[in-house]
Amino acid sequence: MPIRVVLAKLGLDGHDRGIQVVARALRDAGMEVIYTGLWQTPEAVVRAVEDEDADVLGVSLLSGAHNTLIPVLMDMLRARGLAHVRVIVGGIIPEADIQKLAALGVAKVFTPGAGLTEIAEFVQRSVADRLKS
Repeated sequence: MPIRVVLAKLGLDGHDRGIQVVARALRDAGMEVIYTGLWQTPEAVVRAVEDEDADVLGVSLLSGAHNTLIPVLMDMLRARGLAHVRVIVGGIIPEADIQKLAALGVAKVFTPGAGLTEIAEFVQRSVADRLKS
């Protein structure tokens, strides 16, 4: 059964070329990818993760709102019984904030320049590790 990945642009950021490139790379790596589109709310993203029975949630943020939106998103995932879903974040994230996001439960933060193969391999390893536990 292929890995199911929901990808979302959280908040008001309107740039989605990067997430579309990542979506293609994950599909090419054999994953089922559901891209929810631009301007998503945490509520809509959590609903998509639940509806799609996702293994992984990938969130792209270029707006600087990660310290506001990601904590809300992570709390909502836990509240809906979705803490097992691996969350990855990509975008413009200052180095100082990466540890804060990890402490919230984000599995990995990919900043600009991350390789597509690196992202796909991380997703595959992350899901395999979860299934072993």
